[in-house]
Amino acid sequence: MSHGDPVEPTQGPAWGVGSISSSGSTIVTANYSRFRRRLVFAGLGVLVLVVAAVATLLVVRDDDPTTPAAAAAASASLPDLGDPTPVLAGLDAAAPAPDPAALAATLTPLLGSPALGAGVSAEVVDVATGNSLFDLDGGTPSTPASTAKLLTSVAVLTTLDPADTLQTKVVAGATPGEVVLVGGGDPTLSRTSPSQSYPGAPTMADLAGQVLAALPAGTPVSRVVVDNSLYSGPLTATGWATGDAPSSYAAPVTAAMVDGARVKPGSDARSGQPGLDAGAALADALGVPGATIVLGPAPAGAKTLGTVHSAPIARLVEQALSQSDNMLAEALARQVAVARHQPASFEGSAQSVIAALKDAGVDVGGVQLSDGSGLSREDRVPVRLLTSLLTDAADGTLPETSSILSGLPVAGYDGTLADRGDDDPATEPGAVRAKTGTLQAVNGLAGTVVTEDGRLLTFAVLADAAAGSVDSAEAALDRVATALAQCGC
Repeated sequence: MSHGDPVEPTQGPAWGVGSISSSGSTIVTANYSRFRRRLVFAGLGVLVLVVAAVATLLVVRDDDPTTPAAAAAASASLPDLGDPTPVLAGLDAAAPAPDPAALAATLTPLLGSPALGAGVSAEVVDVATGNSLFDLDGGTPSTPASTAKLLTSVAVLTTLDPADTLQTKVVAGATPGEVVLVGGGDPTLSRTSPSQSYPGAPTMADLAGQVLAALPAGTPVSRVVVDNSLYSGPLTATGWATGDAPSSYAAPVTAAMVDGARVKPGSDARSGQPGLDAGAALADALGVPGATIVLGPAPAGAKTLGTVHSAPIARLVEQALSQSDNMLAEALARQVAVARHQPASFEGSAQSVIAALKDAGVDVGGVQLSDGSGLSREDRVPVRLLTSLLTDAADGTLPETSSILSGLPVAGYDGTLADRGDDDPATEPGAVRAKTGTLQAVNGLAGTVVTEDGRLLTFAVLADAAAGSVDSAEAALDRVATALAQCGC
């Protein structure tokens, strides 16, 4: 089995819970623990009391203050809600950094878990000082799995303006009745309104409406051409397994697709022909489901009939990280290649990501990439690079990369960590936020953690020779993250 980090249950220990990104753009699959459910039900009880009191006030007639209802309303008092409970773990400017020796004594036996196997590398960094507090083969390149999406995310955010969007357009075809869907590399274009997978995504209905308005009245559309020429090279990467595309987590990578190449909106299954599916979706939206759908180039200088734009790059990064979306990550990597005037292929985008990181001042020694998602087993990344990227995003060295932090899954709450943690009400909420990584015998975790003392750390652990099941390896990684979160060392 090889996969692109779908959400998977685990038997790991408890972590803190947090909230979604302030942008509200990541897809949230909240996982309320027993403790949190009690808080929710208590809150609902208070809300009912408030609503009842307000309703009582509303039914009172202004011109009859002597009614029993008016008297009851006059004597009513709203419950004292008290101070709000913090949603996220806070930072203490005076919080002490963990002692490296004590941290090593805590982490070393956990990283020696048989479930993680012999190929474990790890590093912990204090964000405030930039000092490495723990280093286990941090400079040794390892298989990153989906933690490689951190590299793609930093590359695209430092290459493009985070406010930029991806464009999809339809132009007139070479013959009457023909329209051409020109793929601009936006996999979020949606068959439904709103999208069931990507908040803020453009819709095919909007695009089709523009096309119909731009065509001469009464012009029938009988043929839809799909232009995928923005991308070049193979449709799958070297190092991908034969069952990876199509699967529930990946598909052939094309410049035009809908719903992240899903077979249908909201489903897990991905298509083996995403370009043709996009053409069929346009035909359906135009009201001509029987139209001929083919692949081909747009005519030079063709008139534009309609244009839609994706959510901003920063929001796409959040979504790619939170859900570990391989198709979105590959699309972002190709945008780096396009911006650097390189072929928008797997090879061109991988090399462009590395070059962009180098240009941003990142040490890319030991990095080898064959794709932008981490699905390739040929990818190699040292954990030291992962902690470096996270630290640079957290301390403001790379201010344009802040959406990496807001896009990290929150333990026990959303994304690929929704089902991993938090049955312990004593744990600080939102203490652990991390990008997961999972392939066959490869498990990784890289993110931020707020210690019990209130110190912000970045950490990364890669185990690329894991000997146990996915659940046992993830549980071992969770114990490491929990130890960091509970660190008063």
